[in-house]
Formats: sequence, C-alpha cells, structure tokens
Amino acid sequence: MINAKDSHNTFYSLNQKSGIPLVFIHGVGLNNTIWEPQVNAFENSVLTYDILGHGKTPLDKDEISFDIFSDQLLNLINELNIEKIHLIGFSIGSLIARNFACKFNERLQSLTLLCSIFKRSTEQQKLVNDRFELAKKSKKLSKQALNRWFTDDYLKKNPDTYNKISSLLDTNNMNNFLKVYSLFVNHKDQEDFSKIKVKTLVMTGEGDVGSTPQMSEELSKEIENSYFKIIPKGKHLCSIECSDNVNLEIKKHIENA
Repeated sequence: MINAKDSHNTFYSLNQKSGIPLVFIHGVGLNNTIWEPQVNAFENSVLTYDILGHGKTPLDKDEISFDIFSDQLLNLINELNIEKIHLIGFSIGSLIARNFACKFNERLQSLTLLCSIFKRSTEQQKLVNDRFELAKKSKKLSKQALNRWFTDDYLKKNPDTYNKISSLLDTNNMNNFLKVYSLFVNHKDQEDFSKIKVKTLVMTGEGDVGSTPQMSEELSKEIENSYFKIIPKGKHLCSIECSDNVNLEIKKHIENA
C-alpha cells in the first residue's frame, strides 16, 4: 500500500495491483479510510484519497465549487499516470463524480454513484438546511448522523465502527467542513447529464432517508447508459454495513463496463 501526497498536497492511498484502477471518493466530514472494506476487495488497483479540506488534504480557498474537486482528482490521476478509471463516488463524493464525469467523461471506464441526492423535495431540503444551520451554530457535527447512516442493529453489534466514524467527525476542521457541506446542502442538480456517456450504476441503501431509492431511480433515468440498484437493509453508509453486497454490485458493474 502506498500512502503519499501528490504535488498539489492531496493525500492518497494506492493499493497497486493490475487493470484499470477503481477510484473511490468519500463523503463530507469523512476521509479516505471509510473505504477500508473496499481496498482489498477487488482484483484491480484501488485508489482512495482525501478530498479538499478533509483528512490530510488541506483547503486553502475561500470560494469553492465542484469544479475544483474535479480538478483535484484530475491532477491526482494525471500525476500517477492513470489514463482510465472506474470512478465510485459516495454522497457528496457522488456529486463530485457527477461533475467529473460531465467534464472528463473520456477518462472514465465506468461510473458508480453511491447514495446520491437528486431533486430533493421541499421537506427534504428543509431537513438538510436545518442540519447545516445547527452545525454552524454548534461548531460541531451531530452524532445523530450515525443513526441515519447505519441501522440500529448494526451499531449495537459494531461499537468499533461507531467509535471510528464518531472520531472522524470529531477531527474535522469545522471551517473547512462548513464550506464543503454548503456545496452539498445547496446543490441544485444542474449537471448536463447528456455528457455522461460511460456505463453508470446508480445505487443506494434501501433505508437511506437522505439519498433515497426514489432519488436513485429518478437519477438513473437522467443518465442514458445507466441502471439502478437498491442494497437491501442498507442505509447511507451501506458501503460499510453491507460491504459484501455493495462490492459484489460494483464488481459486476465494472466487469460489464
């Protein structure tokens, strides 16, 4: 495993094997270590990294957009001399992946959008707005998020995972977190999905209340060469709780891409 920083100060981990690499983009408030259940699960190389303002990657801009996150990924794969990737984005990582795919479709072999928001209802938008305002006032992240991200049964049986994710939330630089979270909260689904030509898997957990199965189904209809899957019993972090199922769907997807 290679753990390093590129010339733009992006921290990454590369499990180098063979074939077209899988690149995983984590969610807001987290870092590349959430992909531990995926790193050794594939025959291909696996690249994970910390997005701007998270983990060991700094954020030195006041004004940010999804374009700078796409450029971050482009700079990273260019520096590693990677021509094509299987791109998997989770939560805000899926929004980064959507932006990247619209701009740099030719660099993709396949695209997976995991737990992606799409066309929030007025009520759903109000809920995420309220959580954003609470985070701004309290200057910390609510652990209630874990109850939306995992089933109660899983958290009872896996206290180590609860502690690990809680620790990640606690170590956030709140100024950076709020900048990035604001992008997620205010996202308006204005991508030109016709620019995504690569085969796309849109997938979410059956019990994900923020990135619902209905959202994934509707998003899949917007992307021409795509299909959607629901992970039974999964919630937002189904990539951890239901990792075997999630990994199997990604494997089938990249094999057919």
